[in-house]
Amino acid sequence: MAKDTGVKLKKIVKETYGKIAAGNKKSKSSCCGSGCGCGGADNFMLESYDGLKGYNFDADLGLGCGLPTNFAKIKKGDTVVDLGSGAGNDCFVARAQAGEKGKIIGIDFTPEMIEKAKKNAKKLKFSNVEFIYGDIEKIPLSSNLSDVVISNCVLNLVPDKQAVFKEIYRVLKPNGHFSVSDVVLNGDLPEKIKSAAEMYAGCVSGAVKKDVYLKCIKKAGFKNITIQKEKNVIIPDKDLKKFLNGEEITAYKKSPSVISITVYAEK
Repeated sequence: MAKDTGVKLKKIVKETYGKIAAGNKKSKSSCCGSGCGCGGADNFMLESYDGLKGYNFDADLGLGCGLPTNFAKIKKGDTVVDLGSGAGNDCFVARAQAGEKGKIIGIDFTPEMIEKAKKNAKKLKFSNVEFIYGDIEKIPLSSNLSDVVISNCVLNLVPDKQAVFKEIYRVLKPNGHFSVSDVVLNGDLPEKIKSAAEMYAGCVSGAVKKDVYLKCIKKAGFKNITIQKEKNVIIPDKDLKKFLNGEEITAYKKSPSVISITVYAEK
């Protein structure tokens, strides 16, 4: 991907998620509200946090596509890094698992999200949860720091996915591991969806094919790569109609190509 294209996409994502953070609960004020497939009350990729210890309503902006904390094997006392931590929801769930002796660090490159997450942590009086502004292609943490890395529907928004997995490998301790929920493809997206900035910020057109995604993980040096959960993502007709005509929608639905996966790997 050309450098200028990557810069442009990052700008789109930062502006979009900044609006969500600044808006009301599960904001529909931006394209990641209703209509992009990732974010807001109409996010058809969402999974329920009901019953999860540590879940905080104020920190849940409806931006995920899985529950990586359910699969991350977090132990008491672990240092956990959440990439693209948003308002802090997955960090607070991870904190419940790691306990008071654990350390949770959220990284996000949207200033409004960092501000919102810090306010949520302050309200909850958590002294072992920290939120840091930074780009996850260049994680602002030292090497061999973390026992576990998690992320929820974020890596698909990053232009250079290989760089992110290299960074995850770097910040993990030897024998550390990650569990990441993300959107990938099992086929080709229609060009009209692929080229839409709205669908990029909505997690769909930024996704790569599953085999490419897994190769990035392997190339970064990880072992024991495992798909922990996989499900088809059905994009509603009302969203497809923004980009495709009737015949194109019919053709796409015969071979839907978007899936959500949660993948695990070890350093």
